[in-house]
Amino acid sequence: MVKLDKLTTTDLATWVQQAKIQTVQGKVCDRIPQLSVAHPNWFAVHICCLSGKTYSSGDTGCVFPLMSVVKVFSFLYLLEMMGTDTVFQWVGVEPSDAAFNSLEQLITDGGHPRNPMINSGAITLADKLPGKTASDRTSHLCQWLNQLAGSRLYLDEVMLASVRASRSPVNQALTNYLAEQNRLENPEIALDTYEQICCISGAVEDLALLGKALACGDNLQHHRIVNAVMLMCGLYQDSAKFALKIGLPMKSGISGGMLAIVPNAGAIACYSPALNIVGNSVGAIAFIEALAQKLELSIF
Repeated sequence: MVKLDKLTTTDLATWVQQAKIQTVQGKVCDRIPQLSVAHPNWFAVHICCLSGKTYSSGDTGCVFPLMSVVKVFSFLYLLEMMGTDTVFQWVGVEPSDAAFNSLEQLITDGGHPRNPMINSGAITLADKLPGKTASDRTSHLCQWLNQLAGSRLYLDEVMLASVRASRSPVNQALTNYLAEQNRLENPEIALDTYEQICCISGAVEDLALLGKALACGDNLQHHRIVNAVMLMCGLYQDSAKFALKIGLPMKSGISGGMLAIVPNAGAIACYSPALNIVGNSVGAIAFIEALAQKLELSIF
């Protein structure tokens, strides 16, 4: 029996403090200027249990862009809208042992993205989202998520301007290669959509509410698929290591957001902007690992 709602406030405070100590080992992403203003010591957690119980601690007023965490939900959205057969023509579900933005991996795979959790997969799916323009697509996805979860997500225009001003040449190269391989219908709109959806923003409570929607209903095929792909691919090259150590579907973003799903029990959302070299939040992993081990949350 999963004991997520048996957490004590004392344990919560202890694990938050331990996680904050770990953040000195990480570094805030400085590639996007607006992300670099985050304080490396910020830490927030919100836990939503299916029982209705919630827990919150730390800098919970912080608002941050979902960045790569949104990949989970664009994937779910398209599964719901288009069905599995169609979506799996566009992306695979194989783990990648290369970096999340590896062009070499994409070339090796002949332009078929390994999975939806890496940039090539997410750009491909951004090309398929409903809507004529990037703004339409982002608006539709954001509204759908807020209806699904009862969250209050919104597009952070200041963050988007910063992303556009520092556009990743690697993402542009991935988009160009996908286009050469006839994987994209409109490369410009695909990349613009990808950048916009990554700037959909909220607080840890919003992220936990999204996770709670994924945690319930184990008979829902699409939720099971998304959780399985998160477990295998959500933390990039570290996915297998933490599947073993933590045993929960997880997804990270370079803003420092991280989501962990505890199937049939709830969701854990963290925000801690100091990242390790792979691009995963140091503090969030430390916290979720302590919680999962002490409460025996592993799905295995």
